[in-house]
Amino acid sequence: MTLADVAAASGVSVTTASLVLTGRARELRISEAAERRVRSTAQELGYRRGTLATRPRSGRSQTIGFVLGAVESSGLAGEVVKGAVEAAYRHGFMLFVGESGGDPAVERALVEQMRDRRTDGIVFAAVGTRVVTVPDGLRHGPAVLLNATAAAQPGLPAVVADEVEGGRAAARILVEAGHGRGVHLIGAGPGPYDVPPHGIAAVERLIGLREVFAAAGIEVVSAHRCPKWTPEDGYRATRELLRLHRPKALVCFDDRLAFGAYQALGEAGLSVPGDVSVLGFDDHPVASWMRPRLTTIALPNQELGARAVEVLLDVVERRRLDVRPPSIQRVPMPVREGGSVARPGV
Repeated sequence: MTLADVAAASGVSVTTASLVLTGRARELRISEAAERRVRSTAQELGYRRGTLATRPRSGRSQTIGFVLGAVESSGLAGEVVKGAVEAAYRHGFMLFVGESGGDPAVERALVEQMRDRRTDGIVFAAVGTRVVTVPDGLRHGPAVLLNATAAAQPGLPAVVADEVEGGRAAARILVEAGHGRGVHLIGAGPGPYDVPPHGIAAVERLIGLREVFAAAGIEVVSAHRCPKWTPEDGYRATRELLRLHRPKALVCFDDRLAFGAYQALGEAGLSVPGDVSVLGFDDHPVASWMRPRLTTIALPNQELGARAVEVLLDVVERRRLDVRPPSIQRVPMPVREGGSVARPGV
């Protein structure tokens, strides 16, 4: 359905139809009757104004597509989108967000629809850092991966959290707190491949942890790999651990695992941090509900969303100069101090 079809069915010129549908009818004194007729006809015919004719002189649509794997009830994905929206707004862009639910067919459809609408670029985001298979349509214009790296397109720009440094930060907290023995891992390990499937975060956190512990001469006593990082998994793994050991410190690879660990420790009559120090990752909302508040290495969700948009806009500019941006950008993971790690002398 074209603008000419709408004009013919409304009994007006193409120019008049265009002025009505771009909101300039009043400005140019087009009659209310003609305006109503054009709008009604356009709605009946299912006409949608194309983006090519309305692009600014720069040749851009000033829009960005954002394809998200899933929106979790925790709100973490919402924080990522919030950061992306704010960054886009600062640069005069609008963000179109679509959720795929992790369905490859929906991902392909969303990417194609955003390309059809002439978005200037697409951010393709995963919830939980992982290796992804990207839709073919992502190659047909500027694109950036968020929380993901591409299985078949290693050169595609990506923005991820600096999980290795996050692991180092977690280990340093325990080393500085004097935990030279009795350290146990909940969620992954002890080896670099003892991790949940498709997970990049677990592998990189393990690398950082093992590096600092090795340098400090600290040996991890045990590790309990969990297929999923849920409170139930943390509870079961910690109960199993307590049958064999009396831990002094637990590194939980996700705050939800730490929540379950708290419950198991409490049932065993052990206090946090008096008997056992507990450290988490992600700064999930559950971390602030725990007593004492969990010390955790935070995922910088808003910063990740904002950085992805910044990198994408840089890609848009660089394409004109035929310059390749850095393939992976890592965003620092800040420490969120709580009361769950016993300090020296405490």
